[in-house]
Amino acid sequence: MACPECVADVKVAQQPELNEILECGECAGELEVISLDPLMVAVAPEAEEDWGE
Repeated sequence: MACPECVADVKVAQQPELNEILECGECAGELEVISLDPLMVAVAPEAEEDWGE
């Protein structure tokens, strides 16, 4: 599986879970599993701060 940011090979567990967050070993980008069949990842969204609203 290729990282969508740097195209390096990303190692994925044998049984990844939907919405699981992975880290690219090359660029350290956070990736989210968005589909299991076929297996697809995308750049994980930035965590938004919750200001108590």
